[in-house]
Amino acid sequence: MAPAVAPSKQAEYNSTIRPVGGGAGPRVDPDQIPSVVTVRELNQKYYATHMYPTMEKLCPPVATTEYCAVDQGSSNPKFGRLTLCSVPASADVLATTHLPLGLVLQPFAKLRPDEQEIPVLDFGDKGPPRCNRCRAYINPFMQFAEGGVKFICNMCQFANTVPGEYYSPVDASGRRIDRDQRPELNLGTVEFAVPKEYWKVMPEPMKYVFAIDVSADAVNKSLPHLTAQAIRRALYGPDGGLPEGCKIAIVTYDRTLHFYNLNSKLSQAQMMVVTEVDEGFLPLMDGLFVNPEESRFIIEDLLDRLEVLFEDLKVPEPAFGAVLDVAFQALSATGGKVIVTLSALTTWGPGRLAFRDDPRQYHTEKEKVLFSAENIYYKKWGQKYAEAGIGLDLFVFPSTYVDLASVGMVSELSGGEIFYYPNFVPQRDGKRMIAEMSTVVNREAGYQGQLKVRCSNGLQVSAYYGNFYHSRPASDIDLGTIDEHKSIVVMFKYDGKLDAKLDAHFQSALLYTTKYGQRRIRCHNFVAGVTAQVKEVVKFCDEDALLAIMAKEAVQHMTSDLLKDIRAGINDKCVQILASYRKHGATTSTPGQLILPEALKELTVLLLSLLKTKALRGGNVNSDVRVFSMRLLKCMPLDDLSLYLYPRIFGLHNLQEADGYVDESTGQFKMPTYVRASLSRFDEGGAYLIDNGQSCFLWIHRRANPNLLKDLFGSTVDKLEALDPYMNEFPEIDTPLSRQVRNIMTYLHDLRGAKALSIQLARQELDGAEYEVSAMMVEDRNNEALNYVDYLCHVHKHIQLVNVN
Repeated sequence: MAPAVAPSKQAEYNSTIRPVGGGAGPRVDPDQIPSVVTVRELNQKYYATHMYPTMEKLCPPVATTEYCAVDQGSSNPKFGRLTLCSVPASADVLATTHLPLGLVLQPFAKLRPDEQEIPVLDFGDKGPPRCNRCRAYINPFMQFAEGGVKFICNMCQFANTVPGEYYSPVDASGRRIDRDQRPELNLGTVEFAVPKEYWKVMPEPMKYVFAIDVSADAVNKSLPHLTAQAIRRALYGPDGGLPEGCKIAIVTYDRTLHFYNLNSKLSQAQMMVVTEVDEGFLPLMDGLFVNPEESRFIIEDLLDRLEVLFEDLKVPEPAFGAVLDVAFQALSATGGKVIVTLSALTTWGPGRLAFRDDPRQYHTEKEKVLFSAENIYYKKWGQKYAEAGIGLDLFVFPSTYVDLASVGMVSELSGGEIFYYPNFVPQRDGKRMIAEMSTVVNREAGYQGQLKVRCSNGLQVSAYYGNFYHSRPASDIDLGTIDEHKSIVVMFKYDGKLDAKLDAHFQSALLYTTKYGQRRIRCHNFVAGVTAQVKEVVKFCDEDALLAIMAKEAVQHMTSDLLKDIRAGINDKCVQILASYRKHGATTSTPGQLILPEALKELTVLLLSLLKTKALRGGNVNSDVRVFSMRLLKCMPLDDLSLYLYPRIFGLHNLQEADGYVDESTGQFKMPTYVRASLSRFDEGGAYLIDNGQSCFLWIHRRANPNLLKDLFGSTVDKLEALDPYMNEFPEIDTPLSRQVRNIMTYLHDLRGAKALSIQLARQELDGAEYEVSAMMVEDRNNEALNYVDYLCHVHKHIQLVNVN
């Protein structure tokens, strides 16, 4: 299978640069160098009227593109993307390109309504047919032979006997007569209901433990009240509601643990307090977990009273370590989900921590220690959670240092997620927090997960990156929970050679329990052509998947290597990839030309963006902030990663008449023209929205037109100082501009992943958030790194040195 690109693709992109040392500096027009914005817009325009067929030899769309894929046997690229759509035939060919061979998986990726739903297949007590040698599951690429009596495994080429109950005659071409009625032989992605031999414990609907910090810092930030609102929205809101059979428990904590009997027969919840947190225990089982519908009155009454219960106590230290213990006790027999809020450093109870963030350690050998858990307590609990099928999502609201490296370890190892709210202001950030906690509860997810990836003979899995627990190199990875917003990287190495006449095959199999309590295997199958040509490999490299792997590999080394060495490694890798292409794949060129392959023409600016993330950038960055960014990069899916590195930016002051409405000719929503990530591209007097998928800033020039402000915010607002600095959404104003902007915000909200869309003001020369906006302008010189043009020149200079040597 030799992949091809869309007709608009070109072989390579040439940017002419004056040879280094010419005296006058590089002659580079910023408007002529590769633009992420242009590529995104062109790709979106193409897929607005075209579907993506998974077997038609097309490279996947850009990660940020909204598209409809047709599963023709190879899985939808939303579920997984190979770095190389044309796989090298040998390790030598791969080494020549300096490219990694990997697969970025997102097993629970959300599909569009017009895409094929994943069928659930039940093969009874014997389970789905599998290869007897490599244990791969039946899929569209297995061939049937000897009249349908045998099937040849596409992974290991072993000839298996077809089970009697699965037998079907074949036609003259070897095609099964019943193939069209067999989804597993037509679709790249299917789910198998599995028999008891695949069960760890008796599967049942998911259980949730909500653990709410009610210590002094939490109460001062109104967190008990906001968390109560979030739980209410998740359970009873218009978009909420748990599947039938799911149960919840509510625990509050400060220096002590407070459990609640939520039995529906009671008139109100009964609180039970455990003061000995070093030896925590469950004071009740009957009434701890309840059906949220049956006990709705009791639950809502408790949520109404939460803030009042603790507003006068204000105990200063939260015993977070003890919460991990009792939540595990509650869920160890069944698995489930723990959702915890935390407002301060854990200095009380088991797993107590000390303040260790010392700026004097920044940029030294000691800095990397700050990125690892100080107390082995948290790593042990993370392992226990993963093995028991429990995931933990942590919502952190720090006033100062909380040692996120330690307390976040449980989330990382259990397949959970961290939500981090520095400088939390309830009236500005509360709405966002409520929406995000509700999303965590209601998004598609599974628990008690185990993931296994298989590949063609000649290849083997070499490493995994993501949020999970991997006990042994050759073992499956354990996922306490897995949801639609998580990605996992699988790396491959060669243990032989691939036959260029055959395709390379990859299969991921995720064994998990659904929120409804059904044990299933979700199977994704991917296929790619094999080539011995370096130019062919580079030509069909997936830039988004490559970037994800380079990002995840980089942050994986933050606990062992100096940040300056990691940054240097990224620069070196960029130079090696492009120098190799120039030597082995490019057409003839002069020394003054920088040759960028079409497939990787934005690689330089995207790697520059990676260098400027809070995880890796130079300068003094609080270790909690670095750790949060590190863990974000480790597990975020491709579309979120692409936006995180290069935000979408557009002006509100110059919207066209059609912007913010559906185009009747195509049925597609019309977004404004995007702006490149540089302050030099901003108009004087303009207003811009900057959205990186995690945060959304509204930047307004200090000399913005008063009429623009009135159209956006109302007739009483005619200057920047009149705006509420804590506003988080656009008011509903009866003006054409207001309607357009609110339509755009609704559209962006629907595109969001786990992070809610909430705007933050960044008024020029007024708001501290302006610094955040400036740091997101990745084409400018900032964050102790070069601007885009200078970085291109820097890379070009080193490519020339490599080729000379």
